[in-house]
Amino acid sequence: MKQAVLSSSGSRVNGEALKLQEGQRKAAAETFWPVVSAREKQTEDHERTLKAHKEVENPQKTMEVNGLMPLPDSYDYDLIVIGGGSGGLAAAKEAAKYEKKVMVLDFVTPTPQGNSWGLGGTCVNVGCIPKKLMHQAALLGQALQDSRKFGWQFTEEVKHNWMTMTESVQNYIGSLNWGYRVALRDKKVTYENAYGEFVGPHTIKATNKKGVEKLYTAEKFIIATGERPRYLGIPGDKEYCISSDDLFSLPYCPGRTLVVGASYVALECAGFLAGLGLDVTVMVRSILLRGFDQDMANRIGEYMKEHGVNFIREFVPIKVERVEEGTPGILKVTAKSTTGNQIIEVEYDTVLLAIGRDPCTRKIGLDKVGVNINEKTGKIPVNDEEQTNVPYIYAVGDILQDKLELTPVAIQAGRLLVRRLYAGATTKCDYLNVPTTVFTPLEYGACGYSEETAVEKFGEENIEVYHSHFWPLEWTVPSRDNNKCYAKIICNIQDNERVIGFHVLGPNAGEVTQGFAAAIKCGLTKEQLDSTVGIHPICAEVFTTLSVTKRSGRNTAVSGC
Repeated sequence: MKQAVLSSSGSRVNGEALKLQEGQRKAAAETFWPVVSAREKQTEDHERTLKAHKEVENPQKTMEVNGLMPLPDSYDYDLIVIGGGSGGLAAAKEAAKYEKKVMVLDFVTPTPQGNSWGLGGTCVNVGCIPKKLMHQAALLGQALQDSRKFGWQFTEEVKHNWMTMTESVQNYIGSLNWGYRVALRDKKVTYENAYGEFVGPHTIKATNKKGVEKLYTAEKFIIATGERPRYLGIPGDKEYCISSDDLFSLPYCPGRTLVVGASYVALECAGFLAGLGLDVTVMVRSILLRGFDQDMANRIGEYMKEHGVNFIREFVPIKVERVEEGTPGILKVTAKSTTGNQIIEVEYDTVLLAIGRDPCTRKIGLDKVGVNINEKTGKIPVNDEEQTNVPYIYAVGDILQDKLELTPVAIQAGRLLVRRLYAGATTKCDYLNVPTTVFTPLEYGACGYSEETAVEKFGEENIEVYHSHFWPLEWTVPSRDNNKCYAKIICNIQDNERVIGFHVLGPNAGEVTQGFAAAIKCGLTKEQLDSTVGIHPICAEVFTTLSVTKRSGRNTAVSGC
C-alpha cells in the first residue's frame, strides 16, 4: 500500500519537545538517501509494522512520547497525502508549489511471495511502465521475424533471455524510484516510508518497517492508496501463484504459464509472455475485457488465439498444488466448469492470477474518522470535488467509487484538487471521454462509449457505427495479419453525428487514440472527420475515410494499404 503525508505549520510545544522534533528532522535528512533496491524482502518487517500499529491503544500517549502535542487549531502539516503513487505524488508536489507544508506517507505491503518495491505506486513499479516495456520486448521479437523479408540477414540463433530483460526493466524502474524521492526533497515535501492509519480527527499514525510509530496531525488529508491484486481464496493460491505484483521482477523465466482471468492485465501479460516465445494459456470464467466494447474484446481474443495463446473457457480454478519443486517448478491446477460439474486437472510451471484488484482502504483506520466506504467493494464515494463525507479528507485515484482506474486520471484529479484547495481554482476533473489503451499483442485504443453502452443510452436507431478493417503498410511485405486491424466510430445521429465512441485495434493504438481524444473533447463530428485530409500511408488515416456502416452489412475487408 502506497502512502504519503504532507506537512503544515508546526505545533507549539515546549523547548524539550522542539529539540526532539529537530532531532527527528535531522535523522530524516540523514536517512533520506537510502539505496533503492528494485526487489526488497520485507515480510518480517511488515509483520512487525502491522503488529506495532495494532498495539497502539493510546494515541495521546504516543504523541507525548514524540513530543507532538498540538494545541487546538494547530497542525503539524497543511496536507498529508497517504499513498506515494501517481495521484498522491502529483497532489503532494502541486501543494508544495503553494508553499504548503506537505508530507507523503508511502508503504508497500509485500506480496505473499515477499516482493516489494520503491516509491512511485503501481503504475511505475508493477503496472504501466514494466508492462509496456515487456510488451515492447515481444514486439521486437515479431519485428525480427518481419525483418528477413525486408532484407535483414542473420544466421545465429535468436532467443530471448528473461533475466536480461527483467534486470534492464528493474534498473529503469529503480531510477524512477530515486527520481521521485529527489523531486520530493527538492520541493521540500517530507517523505516517510511508513504505513499510515487514521487514529482520530486530523490525526494519523505512521508505522515504519521497524515498527517505530509516530503521530502526525494535518489540516487536510488526501487518500491515494491505490489497489492491489485480488486472490481466489482457494487452497494454494497465495502459496504457489503469482500476481502482476510479482511477474515483472520474477527472478526466473516463468516457462509454461497459466494466466487466470480475462481482465486487461490478464490479456496484456498473456500477450507479451506468448510474444517472448512461452507456452501460455488463459483461463476465462466468462467474457473477455468486461467493461470494454465486446466487439473489440472478441477480436482481441481471436487474434491472440491465432498467435498461439491457448484459451480455456468457462472454467475457474478450485485448487493449486505443487507437484515439483524448483524455479519455476511444476504446479497442478484443478479447475471446475462454470456451466456444469466438469472437473479438469492441468499442469503448468507458473500460475499468474489476474482476476481483478481491490482498494487498499479497509486497514487505514477510515472507521476511526467516519469516512464512508462501499462495504462490498471497498471503494470510497466522493463528490465532484473528490471530497469524502468527512470534509477535511479527500481521495483520488483507483480507490474512488464509479471513477476510472487510470494513472493519468489520478494525476490530473490530484493536481486539480490541490489547485482548488490552495490556489482558488474551480476546475474539476472531467471523467468523461477519457482515452485508454490495452497493450495486448494487437493494441486496442478506445475513447468514449462502447457500442453496447451507446445502444443502451441513446437507442440503436439513434446511433450510426462506421467501421473498416485496415492493413498497416509495414505488415504487407511480410504478408502477415491482413484484415485483423480494425477501426470504428460510434456517432449520435440526433446530435449532428457527433462522435461519441472511438475504437481502434492495431499497432500504436495509444498514439492514434490520444489525438482523436482531444478532437472528441472538442465535439468532433463525422462530417469533420470526412473533411480532414489523411496522412498517407499510416494507420490512423482510416478514420478520415470511413464510409461503411454496420447497419448496411457491407463488407469491410481490404486488400492493400
